[in-house]
Amino acid sequence: SHRHTCSHTFSLTRTLTHTSTHTRAHTDSHTGTHTPSHTLAHTHRHSHSHKHSQALTHTVSYTCTHTHLHTHPHTLSHTLTHTLKHTHAHPHSHTCARSHTHTDTHMRTHTRTLTHTHSHTHTQSPPHTHTHSLTHTDWPSHTVSHT
Repeated sequence: SHRHTCSHTFSLTRTLTHTSTHTRAHTDSHTGTHTPSHTLAHTHRHSHSHKHSQALTHTVSYTCTHTHLHTHPHTLSHTLTHTLKHTHAHPHSHTCARSHTHTDTHMRTHTRTLTHTHSHTHTQSPPHTHTHSLTHTDWPSHTVSHT
């Protein structure tokens, strides 16, 4: 069997001191060729946007671990951890975890795990929107979208 692991860490810290809209999108692609000859390619894109009339600071931690076991049936696993922190006045936390498993006719198993932790505080009840989406495509053709 052959194992292939790819890790990627991405962090962002930004402070907004007035009414503004901020959008950040990040795309990471990795392609690996293995023996016997076939190509494994996966692309994931995650973006979030928020608008707030208060000053805020947020940090995004992004970790991608991809393990490919060259056995039959083989398992393809992908984990995305996304932490978003907002600094305001009143605590609020939200944690969301989702997983998706797909098995095709060739006994290949695809597992997706998405963990989303969102903590923020507010000085008041101003308009505040937050969107998070993940689209993951790998070989063989299979797309999973989280919104």
